[in-house]
Amino acid sequence: MLAIFDGQPFESGKTCTEVWIDGVRYENRAADPRDIRGIWQAVVSTDAEPMNIGFTFTGSEKSPRLAVNYEEQTLTPSRIHYEGNEIGITFSGGPFGDTGFARFGGTLGTDGKIRGSVTSAAFPEYSFVATRTGDATEDPKPESDDDTVADASEDDSEGRVGRRGAGGGRRDAARRGQGRWSGAGGGNRPSRRGNKIDASKFEGSIDKKLAMPLGAYGTKDGPFSPAAVLVTDATIWTCGPDGIVENADLLVIGGKVVEVGQNLTATKGAHIIDGSGLHVTPGLIDPHSHTAIRGGVNEGTQAVTAEVRIGDSVDCEDINIYRQLAGGVTAAQLLHGSANPIGGQSALVKWRWGSSSEEMKIKNAPKMIKFALGENVKQSNWGNEATGRYPQTRMGVEQLIRDSFHAAREYRDTWRAWENSDRSTMLPPRRDLELDTLVEILEGERLVHCHSYRQDEILMLMRVAEDFGFRIGTFQHILEGYKVAPEMARHGAAGSTFSDWWAYKFEVYDAIPYNGALMRRAGVNVSFNSDSNELARRLNLEAAKAVKYGGVPPEEALKFVTINPAYQLRLDDRIGSLEQGKDGDFVIWSGDPLSGYTICMQTWIDGNRYFDREQDMAMRARDKQRREHLISIVLESQMGAGKPEKAAAEGEEGSR
Repeated sequence: MLAIFDGQPFESGKTCTEVWIDGVRYENRAADPRDIRGIWQAVVSTDAEPMNIGFTFTGSEKSPRLAVNYEEQTLTPSRIHYEGNEIGITFSGGPFGDTGFARFGGTLGTDGKIRGSVTSAAFPEYSFVATRTGDATEDPKPESDDDTVADASEDDSEGRVGRRGAGGGRRDAARRGQGRWSGAGGGNRPSRRGNKIDASKFEGSIDKKLAMPLGAYGTKDGPFSPAAVLVTDATIWTCGPDGIVENADLLVIGGKVVEVGQNLTATKGAHIIDGSGLHVTPGLIDPHSHTAIRGGVNEGTQAVTAEVRIGDSVDCEDINIYRQLAGGVTAAQLLHGSANPIGGQSALVKWRWGSSSEEMKIKNAPKMIKFALGENVKQSNWGNEATGRYPQTRMGVEQLIRDSFHAAREYRDTWRAWENSDRSTMLPPRRDLELDTLVEILEGERLVHCHSYRQDEILMLMRVAEDFGFRIGTFQHILEGYKVAPEMARHGAAGSTFSDWWAYKFEVYDAIPYNGALMRRAGVNVSFNSDSNELARRLNLEAAKAVKYGGVPPEEALKFVTINPAYQLRLDDRIGSLEQGKDGDFVIWSGDPLSGYTICMQTWIDGNRYFDREQDMAMRARDKQRREHLISIVLESQMGAGKPEKAAAEGEEGSR
């Protein structure tokens, strides 16, 4: 093995240029661009017969010019970009049946051939190989001002200085009747102004009615909202007392589940869905999410931040909301991060895509708060400089939490004394929003969800809670929960864990994939969560892992992402199962929801359809077509950049 540097290895600015391993040389820097001037024949592999297109590169070595030929006709090149042996070419897409433009992108390889692909709106991506067939030493002369020759310097900053130099700039060029910029070295360079774009060309590509949110997959008319929905002849996983019902119907009226049964009758005007061969489940619930939180998830400047509220920073335009709807997720708990032993207040939301932040929040939802233990809060993984905030040890974390609740208890007693006194002679105590929140915990009005890993800290926090007369609602992550599951069950704490994450930091080395199944066996209410924008898109498959690791029955495994997290959020009387009177949140799947081959077809919230796969595919095709159309309009405008500009009249506005 050998490493070669372009100077002393430890000198600033010196780099390793090549490495030899077992006698084989590996370059560590891009080779200098090679001269591509010449005549090239490109063979494009299409769905039918291969197509042959000719490229003729002339001009200078660094800024070659290009002419494109196909079947004895000269195509209209728009631009060429050549840098580091990477070549990009845009020209008329006519040979491919496209009225717009095609884009070639390729690399000049060490074998002297250019390999790459060509794309456009009217055809799939095709590959091509171009071979040099001859030399070309002189620029081809365009027959008119139609710019059948493109210059790589259009995309190059080189030569821009001096465009107003010896030639006198745009005004002098106009006086001479020239439609070109005069560079310092003379010669003709295309104008960068381009042509004016006819606004009518944008018809059909830009919606006049604004979508909500204003971005990808926004909706102009809101969700499909029928008065009633009837799904017939489906396999329905109720996640309730009725279990899994075959060949059953689901009736939702006014956003509420009316009945699950067989041979149900649709009300007048109901939207009927043939569920033959399909499966229906309650909407999936993510009990640990950081999706759609604008401006950061942690207020880490101090150890106790119970007064901050995630509900103040919900981002209703986060594209991950739509993506999670496409995975069947209908509700989530948005948690503060794990930077603090006592963090901020949670927000419980439904993913009502296209609604405002306030409309996404679940009305009259129970109050929750985030606590955290371990490496994060004692800042052992924040870097060597993070030593200025107390606590720095696990024992300090416990003491901080105890001190905080002692302060909250005294604060509560002070207020009670004032409320029972002669208020006309005493001022009220000073309001403290942080302590108000901790008092809610003491009074059982706000549930604690605690980031946790190690068994000793889990036991510690349960003992602290019991000392102050409250219970921990749910331990989050809880990767050593299997070690203390009986104690958790006696305390009444639930566990929201990862299905199979482990060894990503030191305090999780003892994590095992059987954790969820073992806690369930001990009587703990167990859920699986995402803690990830991406993982939340497939919570159904996370639930399936409980079947693999621990033999949890499929029906019970699905509860890990439906009724169990609903209980942990104290919303199990409203969501999490398909039972009479509950919210009409349900998902229609192409097959068994625990199968890796199954696709989410539709997602409904409160009887409104927020995701439809068929509609999604249509939007993708529409947006791809619109994108290509808009690109074609812009490129077509740039194509005319070389045509002569009208001379500016003397004294005309903007002529100076």
